[in-house]
Amino acid sequence: MRLFDFSLWFGGGLCLGLATFAVGQQPAAPLSVQETVTVLGAAEPVAEGENARSVETLPVAAQGTLLPELASALRADASVFVQQRGPMGVQQDISIRGGTFEQTLVLLNGLRINDAETSHFNFDIPVPMATVASLDVLHGTGSTLYGADALAGVIDVRTVKPEASELRLRAGVGSYGINQQAVTASGVRGRASEMLAAGRDFSTGFIADRDYRSESASSESRVTTSLGDTDLLLAGSDRAFGADQFYGAYPSYERTKGWFSSLAQALGAKTLAQVAYRRHSDIYVLFRDNPAYYKNQHIDESWQGAVRRHDDVGKHLQIFYGVEENTDEIGSNSLGHHGRNRGEGYVSAELRGARGSLTAGVREEVFSGGNTVAAPMFAGALRVHEKFKLRASAGYGYRIPTFVDLYYNDPTTISNPTLKPESAWNYDGGVDWYASDRIAVSVTGFAARQHDAIDYVRASSDAKYQAQNLRDLSFNGVEVSGQVGLAHGQQVRLAYTATIGAQDALQGLQSRFVFNQAVNNANAEWSGGWKQISTTARLGVTQRYQQTPFSVVDFSVARNRSWWRPYLQMTNLANTGYQEIAGIRNQGRAFVGGVELVFRGK
Repeated sequence: MRLFDFSLWFGGGLCLGLATFAVGQQPAAPLSVQETVTVLGAAEPVAEGENARSVETLPVAAQGTLLPELASALRADASVFVQQRGPMGVQQDISIRGGTFEQTLVLLNGLRINDAETSHFNFDIPVPMATVASLDVLHGTGSTLYGADALAGVIDVRTVKPEASELRLRAGVGSYGINQQAVTASGVRGRASEMLAAGRDFSTGFIADRDYRSESASSESRVTTSLGDTDLLLAGSDRAFGADQFYGAYPSYERTKGWFSSLAQALGAKTLAQVAYRRHSDIYVLFRDNPAYYKNQHIDESWQGAVRRHDDVGKHLQIFYGVEENTDEIGSNSLGHHGRNRGEGYVSAELRGARGSLTAGVREEVFSGGNTVAAPMFAGALRVHEKFKLRASAGYGYRIPTFVDLYYNDPTTISNPTLKPESAWNYDGGVDWYASDRIAVSVTGFAARQHDAIDYVRASSDAKYQAQNLRDLSFNGVEVSGQVGLAHGQQVRLAYTATIGAQDALQGLQSRFVFNQAVNNANAEWSGGWKQISTTARLGVTQRYQQTPFSVVDFSVARNRSWWRPYLQMTNLANTGYQEIAGIRNQGRAFVGGVELVFRGK
């Protein structure tokens, strides 16, 4: 399907529906575009309307029981392609702007949680969804500020800071034996707060060997003293799931466990010190009913530390700088025992005036063995009118191979211990139009030039996939998004991203990951309510490379007040049979209903 046909199909039906719905809707509800605070793409939080980068802030806590899972929130951003193997956090590969899932860096409160074993676990979030406040998504390279793996984009998972003491209890049941429970307890006293949370999701599976059990728990303690803010987070997760067809035509089984702890300490108003530890284990069995035939067991550990500071130089100039250290180790029956270290420092200068800003920065990273890489970045924004902002950026990103890329071999795959890090220059430019306090539109063109991209390729279907560096890859595209505020607090969000990639680098070879992304991705969401009822509806249409487009419709309704709040989540209402990853069938129509009880302290 051509891009024009796809746009006409999606846009025509959508505009007709929205026009019908919006007739007579007055007055309109204001948007909060100018007040939305982002943490990505800039060295410190800025209002979204002043940011020079292409950034989306996706609310999670604000949607409450309307949101089935974190992946559902990400789908509102059409530049993000979620390749889901299973629901409820079982396993999702996240790609941005046509990059592979390995080129997306995932952060938790600004700290890395990317997995050194394999990027398939990058979105294995250790905290319960009830503790997540928002997902901040940076489109394009973020290596200058965030380091390795931020080649195509960055996702920062931000946790909730409680404002009141309360207890929330939640339980739900649904299709395919779905059974859910969650509890959150928060306490606030003076300058200190504590949030305890736990969640469990269980399903017997929509087909054989696709059952799952996902559990997670966390504790986050915050206190403000004369020294500054202190934040201590402890979290863990345990996910066991049937992995039929996940990595080939096998009835497999997998179980992952994750532990994460972090401490952030402000040292006055201008300095922040952070340290974190992550441990992740993975057990994979090729044949579930015969685990002794083939089994992989991996345990990887990561340490990270950072000190970040900013200083004002005059009235309009700020300097941001810091140093970081990262250590990764793995012990595995198939990969062996390996470790690596890297140290890095960065500096960024931002000149901000009444009509815009200019930013320039660079990061220098030193790897084990003495190899170094420098990652520069430039960005600028200009208010040409009170309703129009122009912006542009250019940056260099890089990713180091995972341990699987370097050392993993099986009957279908050959590793490559000589792989080079992959890198890319990313460029984008766009315009933001703030038509009124209820209408905002953004249009961005982007281009990526990748060098030494890592992929698994083969000459024919009879050969094994082998990890290789592809010399040159090019991706170009456009992203369009808009928000419209309607009457009675209703909002409509529209987004469309098209990506075009050059396949010359493959030279006729078959690829496992590159060009397996969405070439057309569109999303429309409506949210609103009446009195104590909140609702949200979503239509998503996606076309993978050389595949037929598929559409998915979701709808949720929930009570948003009182101490008892029933809810109903309906996913894939059209019962679309679709695959976000080739050969892996996604769940069909599903219903989940339940109730959340809310008890607040005085």
